[in-house]
Amino acid sequence: MNKTKKNKIINDPIYGFITLERGIIFDLIEHPYFQRLRRITQLGLSYLVYPGAYHTRFHHALGCMYLMEKAIFQFRNKGHEITDDEAKALKIAILLHDIGHGPFSHALEKSIVNSISHEDLSNLFMNKLNKEFNGELTLAIQIFNNQHPKKFLHQLVSSQLDMDRLDYLKRDSFFTGVTEGNIGTERIINMLDIVNDELVIEEKGIYSIEKFLIARRLMYWQVYLHKTVLSAENTLIKILQRAKYLMHNKHEVYSSKYLKMFLENNYNLSDFKNDETLIETFAKLDDHDIYSCIKEWENHSDFILSSLCKRILYRKPLKIKIQNTKFSSEELSNQKKITKQHFNVTDEEVEYLVFTQKVSNNTYRHTKTHINILMKNGEIKDITDASDQFNVDALSKTVNKYFICFPEITI
Repeated sequence: MNKTKKNKIINDPIYGFITLERGIIFDLIEHPYFQRLRRITQLGLSYLVYPGAYHTRFHHALGCMYLMEKAIFQFRNKGHEITDDEAKALKIAILLHDIGHGPFSHALEKSIVNSISHEDLSNLFMNKLNKEFNGELTLAIQIFNNQHPKKFLHQLVSSQLDMDRLDYLKRDSFFTGVTEGNIGTERIINMLDIVNDELVIEEKGIYSIEKFLIARRLMYWQVYLHKTVLSAENTLIKILQRAKYLMHNKHEVYSSKYLKMFLENNYNLSDFKNDETLIETFAKLDDHDIYSCIKEWENHSDFILSSLCKRILYRKPLKIKIQNTKFSSEELSNQKKITKQHFNVTDEEVEYLVFTQKVSNNTYRHTKTHINILMKNGEIKDITDASDQFNVDALSKTVNKYFICFPEITI
C-alpha cells in the first residue's frame, strides 16, 4: 500500500493540521454516529449572542483527540509506560466522549429523553460500536468508565484537568471571540506528570493552571451562562415541552419521524438498554430536526407554541432578570398575572412564558477531584494550597444565581 494513503489530515482552525490515523480511529470518525456530530452545535444557541459560535461537537472531538496525542507523547517522554493498546484506547475514549449528545448539546439534554445524561448515551453508543467493531473498543470503554487499573488514564478523559476541558475552553474562546477564555493548552500538557497513578502539574506550571481556572470561570459567566443564552435555551426547552403536551393531548403537531418518537414517548435509560432500536433512532437526531419543526410550528394554531418559536427564529428572546437571591413568590405571581391578562392565556399556559430557575457556577470542585501540584521538593499540594498569587479557594465555592424569564410588555 502506498504510504501516503495510510493517514489523512484535516486543517483545524485552533491547532493546524491534525492527523487522522487509518484503522479503527479513522473508521470511527467515518461512522454515521460520529458524522452526526457535524450537525450538532457545540454551544447550543450561543450564536444568538456570539455570531461566530457555530462550531460543532465534531470539531471539539477531533481537537480533544489531538490534545490526547500530545499528552501521551509527553508522558512517554517522561518515562511513564502507556502501551500502544492503551494509547489507542485513550484516543478512542476521548474521541467518543461526547457522541451521546443530542440536538443543541447541553441545551436540550434530558429534554428529548427522560433524565438520561449524554454520558449515559455515549456509553450506549460506544457499546453498540464495540459490537460492530468486534470488541476493539473494550479497553476504551473501560477507561471511559474508570474501570482500568491505571486511574490516570480515566483522568485524561474525565477530570478537572482533562483533554475535554482544555479543548472546549480554547475552542469556545476562539469561536465566540471571548479572549478571556484563551488558555495555554500546550504549556499545561507539557507540565503534566504522574505521581501515584494520579495526574499532577509540575510546580512551574502553576500559573498556567491559575489562568485556566480563571478562564473557565469567566467563560461560564460570559458565554455558557450568558443571560440571553439562558433565556433562549430555556425557551427552546419550553417549545419541546409544549409540543409534547399538544401531541399527548391529540393535537396535530408536525414533526420529523425521528423526533416524533421522542415527543410522543418518555423513554428512560432502561428503555434504551432493552431496545437497541432506540439508540439507532436517537442517532438520526440533530439540530436540523429541531429547526425544521420550529419553522413549521411558528405557524401553529397554538399561541404558546407559535409565539415561542418566533422568539427563537427572529431573535426575540424572553426578557430575563438575574439576581443573587431567589425571586419572591409575589414577584413571580405578579409577573404571571400581567402576562395572563395581556396575552389572554390560562394558568397552565402562562407557565411556558413566565418561569424562574437557578444556575450555578463551580469553577473548581476540590471536594470531588483535585488539581494536584507537584512541588520541587516532591510534595503534592492541591492548587488551592499551592497558589500564592490569589485566593484560588474562592473559585471552589459554588456561586448560585437566579433568573426569571417573561415576555416584555409595553403599554
